[in-house]
Amino acid sequence: MSHEKDIESRRRFLKAAAGTAVAAAVIGTLPRIARAADLPHLADSDPTAKALGYVEDASKTADAKHKAGDTCTNCQFYSGGPSGYGPCQLFPGKAVNAKGWCVSHAPKKA
Repeated sequence: MSHEKDIESRRRFLKAAAGTAVAAAVIGTLPRIARAADLPHLADSDPTAKALGYVEDASKTADAKHKAGDTCTNCQFYSGGPSGYGPCQLFPGKAVNAKGWCVSHAPKKA
């Protein structure tokens, strides 16, 4: 009889541990989602922006590396939406314009 109680107790513990792990994973992602919308916009005067030739409007760049149609929206480093501002891995803690561009533009892989 005690063997069956041990098995039941072990099962209860494993269920609680699994539930706790899932809850912690979900809760851990929530602050990141909420913070993405609150990021300050990247300014052209930012040293990293200057170093990477960042412009708010890709159509206004004179850089020879820019190809027609290249914008932050279709760059692998950009994780925002197709309009407005969103986070970019190259500029941590800042939001870039979806219509922007920089010399580090790398097309998203399909």
